[in-house]
Amino acid sequence: MSQNLNSAVAVIGIDIGKNSFHVVGLDDRGAIVLRQKWSRGQIEARLANMPPCLIGMECPFRKLDPEVLMV
Repeated sequence: MSQNLNSAVAVIGIDIGKNSFHVVGLDDRGAIVLRQKWSRGQIEARLANMPPCLIGMECPFRKLDPEVLMV
């Protein structure tokens, strides 16, 4: 597994924490190519320096209203 952001990341999953984000990036085959912990201050700059990809995040509102869909 590479920790290099220059790897071909096709999909990113982000687990939102109070002070940090746990980020997992998958390539086109579904293999993990990125697994890091980013601070809130890092997230915007790091994503801005990556090629376009699909990003999935947890949705805390789903617990309150199961009809809410984030796209």
